[in-house]
Amino acid sequence: MKVHILDDWFDTLRGLPCFAKLKDHDVTVWTDHIEDPGELATRLQPADAVVLFRERTKITAELLDQLPGLKLISQRSVYPHIDVEACTRNRVLLCSNMHAGTPSYAAAELTLALILASYRQIPQQVTSVRSGNWQMGVGRSLRGRTLGLYGYGRIAKAVAGYAEAIGMKIQWWSSEAGRARASADRAKVAESRDAFFGTSDIVSLHVRLKPDTRGIITAQDLSAMQPRALLVNTSRSGLIAPGVLEAEIDRGRIFAAIDVFDTEPLTDAANPLLTHPNVLPTPHIGYVTEDEFNLQFSDIFDQVTAYAAGEPIHMINPEVRSGNKD
Repeated sequence: MKVHILDDWFDTLRGLPCFAKLKDHDVTVWTDHIEDPGELATRLQPADAVVLFRERTKITAELLDQLPGLKLISQRSVYPHIDVEACTRNRVLLCSNMHAGTPSYAAAELTLALILASYRQIPQQVTSVRSGNWQMGVGRSLRGRTLGLYGYGRIAKAVAGYAEAIGMKIQWWSSEAGRARASADRAKVAESRDAFFGTSDIVSLHVRLKPDTRGIITAQDLSAMQPRALLVNTSRSGLIAPGVLEAEIDRGRIFAAIDVFDTEPLTDAANPLLTHPNVLPTPHIGYVTEDEFNLQFSDIFDQVTAYAAGEPIHMINPEVRSGNKD
């Protein structure tokens, strides 16, 4: 099959072991990014299959309607960036391994790294010493502090293990079902939502973005946080209600470490989430490691080869198989 891989910005995949799984296919790797659906459709005209890098490119009806030869979209994890109805209408099979039970350890590690970097002022200290100065301030220790984890899932549990190893205390908040699971596991659940935000030194968000979780973190939640508390978001920006974090940061009361943004790539140097001294921003690198890429794309390439063999796996819209383009 003619397989086109989008948005491999640093041409990483060709150097990973998993890439050998595509040896029997005609593979094109694109290392740039195109927003315009018409221009992207022109590029993808020869493609039988398109491989996605997470949510870097939106797959819209406008794009799919211009790709009559496309048969397969292969990716991993959730797919809010894909118009599944348009895929089905155009008889394009979407395959996506939801990897139940397998957390992104890379994202969990970045969460801990952001917490450490924020509390120890690592970016500011590096800037100071590189500019010919010495210490620029006094950081804070993490041992004995309370980490509030919002969302009782795989990544959050991995973060909890790391935090406990350095002597932090853990408390949880989640949906009613999530809190019930946490209680059944004898994990500490906060007495109330307000108590969770009000007694956590650090709040880290680990919730999937779905219609019922969009904007779930409100102005009231952030205003309940202690002065100098830290909010960490390596999950999805849409979990926080629009403008709420910017407004709270502007008050200068809390800190934030953010890996996800409403607009990505975010290159507006005037955006307060990039420039405010209380914010540590990173450019959505939670899953961006060679090891994580090899794990994820091994699954993605398996889906391509399974489809080529006539036995597709991890189908999201299997109904297209009854009238596929093969």
